[in-house]
Amino acid sequence: MALNKTLVVIVGPTGIGKTALAISLARHFSTEIISADSRQFFKEMEIGTAKPSAEELAAAPHHFVNSHSIQNLFSTGDFEIQAIDLINQLFKKHELLVMVGGSGLYIDAVCNGLDDLPETDLAIREKLNQQLANEGLESIKKQLSEYDPEYYNKVDQANPQRMIRGLEFYLSTGTKLSAHLTNSKKVRPFNIIKIGLNMDRAELYNRINTRVDKMMESGLLEEVKGLVPFRKYNALNTVGYSEIFAHLDGELTLPEAVEKIKQNTRRFAKRQLTWFRRDDSTVWFEPGQDHAVIDYVTQKTN
Repeated sequence: MALNKTLVVIVGPTGIGKTALAISLARHFSTEIISADSRQFFKEMEIGTAKPSAEELAAAPHHFVNSHSIQNLFSTGDFEIQAIDLINQLFKKHELLVMVGGSGLYIDAVCNGLDDLPETDLAIREKLNQQLANEGLESIKKQLSEYDPEYYNKVDQANPQRMIRGLEFYLSTGTKLSAHLTNSKKVRPFNIIKIGLNMDRAELYNRINTRVDKMMESGLLEEVKGLVPFRKYNALNTVGYSEIFAHLDGELTLPEAVEKIKQNTRRFAKRQLTWFRRDDSTVWFEPGQDHAVIDYVTQKTN
């Protein structure tokens, strides 16, 4: 592939307006959007993942939205393979593509590639998921901190999937996952322009709180009730769903669950910003600066 092809990557915290900017760019450059939001892949999760609306999906072609089921395992490695394959196909008809999302690991998988890791035993993953369900996250954390303290200290300790991944790897291979993570970048045969969105923290948190209220008005409680038969699947162990499950289990009142969703989403946004700020190649803008972003991309690609 010619090196004159460009992937524009839009990153930033949840609720900041990445989708709107992606659509602006896609329409301006007559191109398509690849979602790198690990929760929006799943067709069963609609309201709690703040997916693009029907109007937004119609405004520009989107990929990896409602593309998978929570009942199927879809790892970061699977996403890297499928997304790169799709990007190569789409570059046959477009000079520029837009990728958008708040899942740092999935963005990194496409931009830098993942390390080639040995296979793990899925029966061990199943057993660990059962352990998580029966004993909670603390028992997973305790084991992981003993077996692979380096990975434990680096990983998001509030993310059960990441914690289980480290433990599953050690129990399957007898080696530490941290020892296999070399951070050696794969060179992609296209240019990458990274755009970050950020804004005043208080204003962002206000947006997040309002969005959670809107999710509740749109029927998040009913959506989660309908997903109770699937709650063992990892995809549902996430903000907006686990708090409502706790309410349905009688652990929280509904107002408490809603407050917890707001709090956990604000924490998640903070972690996202910390992750994306590590990358010096990202150029930052504020929401609503669509024209400035289009000008910047145009200048970089000419």
